[in-house]
Amino acid sequence: MAERNRRTVRDLRRGNRARVLQRLYFDGPLSRQELGPATGLSSGSISNVVAELAAEGVLEEAGVVDSDGGRPRTLLRVTPGAGLLIGIDIGETRVRVELFDLSLTELARTERLLAQHGYDVERIVGHVCAGVADVLRDADAEMTSLLGIGIGVPGIIERDPGGGAIVHGQTIGWSAVPFERLIRDAVELPPEVPLFIDNGAKTLGQAEMWFGGGRGARQAAVALIGSGVGACVVHAGTPDETARADALEWGHTTVRIRGRRCRCGSLGCLEAYAGAEALRERWQEAGGPLPANADDETALATLLTAAFPAPGGPAPDPVAVSLLDDTAEYLGAAVADLINLFRPERILLGGWAGLLIGPHLLPEVRRYASEYALDHAAARTVIELGRLGPDAVTVGAATLPLADFLARGGSRPRVSVSP
Repeated sequence: MAERNRRTVRDLRRGNRARVLQRLYFDGPLSRQELGPATGLSSGSISNVVAELAAEGVLEEAGVVDSDGGRPRTLLRVTPGAGLLIGIDIGETRVRVELFDLSLTELARTERLLAQHGYDVERIVGHVCAGVADVLRDADAEMTSLLGIGIGVPGIIERDPGGGAIVHGQTIGWSAVPFERLIRDAVELPPEVPLFIDNGAKTLGQAEMWFGGGRGARQAAVALIGSGVGACVVHAGTPDETARADALEWGHTTVRIRGRRCRCGSLGCLEAYAGAEALRERWQEAGGPLPANADDETALATLLTAAFPAPGGPAPDPVAVSLLDDTAEYLGAAVADLINLFRPERILLGGWAGLLIGPHLLPEVRRYASEYALDHAAARTVIELGRLGPDAVTVGAATLPLADFLARGGSRPRVSVSP
């Protein structure tokens, strides 16, 4: 019974620390007096928690503000340098590794292109291992200062209690890859440094909900359009509201019966029409001029330039214009599916390719979505571009260990030592 009571007291203390940290992180700087109503904790509890966290270096003073007739109030914030986070995007064109402080200010980054060797698992694990070492070296940081590493990957993620995250990435040729075990073996993480692996669209969604276009929404759908296409639906936006994100294989919903063959093997998938790889192939098949051995990014830029030339330049290429209008309709129809199925308040189009085509196609995507969706649901959904740029998956990956750190009240995981 005594042990149970000790656990309960410890859990209550951790919960109080988490509430204070979360409020300061998302709404700070705040004074001790403001933290009371913001967290629902008593002034005594606030004082105890703040004293603990400040002594541990997790909180710091951030100036003072005048109060109404009383003494000036000291503002508090989460200390940016209290720990480091790494976010990694296993994309379909490159592996991007970034090191952040707790304010998610970038401290170092490195990228490695995947075009030459594709998605060979061992090579990608090597890129991750080298990338982690590079960013720590560039920032003159130690592995022990890490609060965790988050990784966004394509595909379906399963959890194996014995080996961690298992990745099923059919479009990149991964079948039941024990990715977490491989990464831990290669990077040689200290046991107190947690590793988080999740679907890249989910990490993008969390980043947009916390810091970007989804902030304040109760439910949003966030699309990741790169060489391939994915999406997630996020319910509630802040970690203290038990936010839930569901990854969707949106790119493999059918938009055309007996249509183009997708790289997943099926016919007529959205990804076979709207992904950057498919746009490159469709533009090539239509006779569009492309540089020799053009990659997806170069091809998409060439296609957009042909369809939307600069003022005073050549006339728009009618084939490019027609191809992109078709793409807008396919995207609009698929967005309408998201509206009808989930009725989100907002739909955000992100990913490097989504942000490239979005400024040109967004009005037409909205129009087609309105035509294909139910009127009542469509009228209550706002369709926008993501606001965090092409690096949002990496930022979102870093929020995985950040969310864990906040939920644990700023404490590192306990490491059991074998006798």
